[in-house]
Amino acid sequence: MYKQIRLKRGKEESLRRFHPWVFSGAILGVDNGIEEGEVVRVVTEKGDFVAVGHYQEGSIAVRVLTFSDVEIDDSFWHSRLQSALDMRLAIGIADNPQNNTYRLVHGEGDNLPGLIIDVYGETAVMQAHSIGMHFARKQIAKALADVMQQRVENIYYKSETTLPFMANNDMTATPHFDTDEILKNGFLVGGSKDNIALENGLKFRVDWLKGQKTGFFVDQRENRSLLERYAKDKRVLNMFCYTGGFSFYAMRGGAELVHSVDSSAKAIDLTNENVELNFPGDHRHEAFCEDAFKYLERAGANYNLIILDPPAFAKHRGALHNALKGYTRLNQKAFEKIEKGGILFTFSCSQVVTKDHFRNAVFTAAALAKRKVRILHQLHQPADHPINIYHPEGEYLKGLVLYVE
Repeated sequence: MYKQIRLKRGKEESLRRFHPWVFSGAILGVDNGIEEGEVVRVVTEKGDFVAVGHYQEGSIAVRVLTFSDVEIDDSFWHSRLQSALDMRLAIGIADNPQNNTYRLVHGEGDNLPGLIIDVYGETAVMQAHSIGMHFARKQIAKALADVMQQRVENIYYKSETTLPFMANNDMTATPHFDTDEILKNGFLVGGSKDNIALENGLKFRVDWLKGQKTGFFVDQRENRSLLERYAKDKRVLNMFCYTGGFSFYAMRGGAELVHSVDSSAKAIDLTNENVELNFPGDHRHEAFCEDAFKYLERAGANYNLIILDPPAFAKHRGALHNALKGYTRLNQKAFEKIEKGGILFTFSCSQVVTKDHFRNAVFTAAALAKRKVRILHQLHQPADHPINIYHPEGEYLKGLVLYVE
């Protein structure tokens, strides 16, 4: 029997509506000896069962794994991963010969809060965002190998930068860790140096060892395809290019020229490698290692298709005000530089920035730049990054495609 966390009176209501988080302020008391990462039962003030989840110190105290009073065992992990795969098969994203890159598990969206799994060809990259998922990593990997069978031969674990106690390099915060639990990135199953994957028929190199996230931004796949449709004969500027995804989609779409910009030299190297993989010797592309704002400041009005896909400007609510100012400033500069009749793809991946926040920041930027702007598309994360209907916080990616007069 799992140890229990007892809620204050009435605080179970959000859980009754299947919201998967228990906040620390809702807790009346906890059983003695509960440690971070442990599986716990959540009960009402009167002791009635509500949910089972992973306990962790902090604002979100419990991430709910199930609203049924069941054991979190091998069959549980197998069932959840099978459900995730079944959905990807149903939407045609898995087992697609032109695309072997997709998100298999998207945290709360797949009823596995704190867990991300991205598939790149024969390698799955698993990332824990909670200590409970870190403790369960070997059990999850075993179930994953069984569910995926021949689809995946390697499982790489990459969580050094996503767990709070590792981000601070503070192992004293988790004194119950034994030496087997000290976090190291590495293969849990298999091992491969083949890091070339396929997205919609285009090749790219995945840096799951040192790259951001799991090595690639899978969530922009559909938006890159949309950009390809608009790229013919365009002069394209891809800001915050990272691995150059939008750049080589633009090239396949027939762009006249493509300039990729990122402040990271490693990102520029990856972009150049990916362009060369798909368009060897093509002189339409050039990459620049430079700060985005500085580049836009010195750039002329030479582009009629611009992509703004910056990293998250706000990772918590306290940074929201400054983030919105940053989005306004960035988009204003793009509006000032883009040619008349140009198209702007602009995004925010900050979870705390709502669609209305982002749209208002972009509209303010357009007004400050004194440009007439029309919305062509409102963009969001793709279907393999599903949003749990009971967890609206899972909607993190916002985008607008704008026609600028």
